[in-house]
Amino acid sequence: MSTPGGSVVERVRGLVREVAKFGAVGGLGVLVNLGVFNLIRNTTDLQVVRASVIATVVAIATNYIGFRYFAYRDRAKSGRTRELVLFAAFSGIGLVIESGVLYTATYGFGWDGPLASNVFKFIGIGTATVFRFWSYRTWVFKALPAPAEPSEPMPEPAPLPKPDRRPEPIPEPAPANN
Repeated sequence: MSTPGGSVVERVRGLVREVAKFGAVGGLGVLVNLGVFNLIRNTTDLQVVRASVIATVVAIATNYIGFRYFAYRDRAKSGRTRELVLFAAFSGIGLVIESGVLYTATYGFGWDGPLASNVFKFIGIGTATVFRFWSYRTWVFKALPAPAEPSEPMPEPAPLPKPDRRPEPIPEPAPANN
């Protein structure tokens, strides 16, 4: 079975490669995010959600570089301003999702200990990652159109059938008498 983007197997393989690259960049982003979050929480008096926002912004900057130059390097590179604006907007929505989970756990349920903060920070990152994967691949780092398959050459016209007999000669006109 063939589809416009290639066979189903080829498309699934491409998606698996994309998820793996996204995961590699995202994994680094998670380490940066949690590292900065815990550094801020242990060295300052900032509230948990504020520390989370700062950590997420640092991770977003790290992730953009990884996505543009590694995970989605084969995607369209035109319109860098548009790409940055969309990346920032969707990352901001992801930040709200991530911080919302942490805010709910901290201020809604009173779970504010170091372990609880890290667990809910991680859950928030995971929830926001699903949204970010969809939005980045759909809107920010759009796939280049598939190269056009070479069209089959036009077949040469069939030769005209040859008559079975020779055509009769055309009689010459009679000379005119004046």
